[in-house]
Amino acid sequence: MKRREFIELLTGSTIAIVWSFAARAQQERIRRVGILIGWEEGNPSGKLLLAKFTQRLRESGWREGSNIRFDVRWGAGNLERMQAFAKELVALKPDLVVTATTPATAALQRETRTIPIVFVTVSDPVGAGFAASLSHPGANITGFINLEPTMGGKWLELLKEIAPSVKRVAIIFNPNTAPGGGSYFLPSFEAAARSLDVVPLTVPVHSEAEIETAITMLAQQPGGGLIVQSDGFMVGHRAKIISLVTQHNVPAVSDQTLPPQSGGLLSYGPVDEDLFLGAALYVDRILHGANPAELPVQVPTRFEMRLNLKTANKLGLSIPPSVLASADEVIE
Repeated sequence: MKRREFIELLTGSTIAIVWSFAARAQQERIRRVGILIGWEEGNPSGKLLLAKFTQRLRESGWREGSNIRFDVRWGAGNLERMQAFAKELVALKPDLVVTATTPATAALQRETRTIPIVFVTVSDPVGAGFAASLSHPGANITGFINLEPTMGGKWLELLKEIAPSVKRVAIIFNPNTAPGGGSYFLPSFEAAARSLDVVPLTVPVHSEAEIETAITMLAQQPGGGLIVQSDGFMVGHRAKIISLVTQHNVPAVSDQTLPPQSGGLLSYGPVDEDLFLGAALYVDRILHGANPAELPVQVPTRFEMRLNLKTANKLGLSIPPSVLASADEVIE
């Protein structure tokens, strides 16, 4: 072998070895993933969904303490707390951040326009300014929508079906945390109210005291019903709301904000597990080099209805057979 050929071969081998070591170092580097969840830490559903999310990542080869690290923060529906945690997570220089709820995602967006963000349980990412469009997000944020605007009308239709005597229905929300400041579900809610001959009431609240006042006033006359919008603040006060509507004999419908497993009457919404499992797949793809700007925002494809017959009996409601047959779960 000629000297020049030998040197070229040696140089090529050296480069291959260097690239091999570099690739191995890249694979062995611990990737850091921040997680900001807008609900309170004691939320059983939130803990279960987080566990399913991390399990799916384990199935994709990501082992905590080996090649990935999670930094988890819980916002408890408090905007200031979420903003403080957003700053804290960005300061840790994560490879990616996962957010749950619109306020949590907004808090992260204010802190970074470069770190990839994957959201779940966000209803209106385009309206909130997270994405240019669902098909082409266009920036550092993508994720999984939980509720579309037509849900406001669907909740009212279900409420009227199980409680046909309702004449006035309030839709309650915190404008600081609800999608679109509370306006996201209103067009479909008001359209359904007109078709069902129901008086629609729009009730913004900012505190537990205001929630109690609103429900008490709604119950002062017969025929009152309640729709609870999906947002982190309402989720944080779910136990109080369930207690108040039961005490005042007000039928209430929501997504999983008032879970029938915890005494709520009826819930209808997407399968949250699907959203978190999908988010895990997006996290895996981004950590392997995918660009969040090119990953389309996904909409829910599966919905579930749950009904608590014990709560219905307390409220004096006779549930139609059609609703019983449609329910994915009936709690007796």
